[in-house]
Amino acid sequence: MAEIFSPATRAIFDKRVIAHVASIGPDGGPYVSPVWVELDGDDIVLNTALGRMKARNLASDPRVAVSLTDPDDDEVCVIVLGTVVGFTTKGADEVIDHLAMKYTGSPTFVDRKEGQVRVTVTIRPDRIARQPR
Repeated sequence: MAEIFSPATRAIFDKRVIAHVASIGPDGGPYVSPVWVELDGDDIVLNTALGRMKARNLASDPRVAVSLTDPDDDEVCVIVLGTVVGFTTKGADEVIDHLAMKYTGSPTFVDRKEGQVRVTVTIRPDRIARQPR
């Protein structure tokens, strides 16, 4: 059963905070990378490019962990254990542009490479921890 975010935890996601997503590689080992995130209801949304290790891992094994540290209080963190429930290229360019506005203030993602195919990943939280509570 999915968990929902508290107002205090939701407020951290609303900030310009870099999250770290941990996926599982083909050899069973962990892979961690920094990402831009936002919430869509009670799901976490991130965006990456097809072909990257993170995208390959998330497409092949839906188990994931996401952590964030409050940029205004480094003693407050959120840890989410979840499941990838969406992996789509449809609308992904708009999602990365939306995230770029949040994180850089630019209306478009300026680091888009020619021919790059973006993918939006949706994560449903199975367990949410906030420390301190």
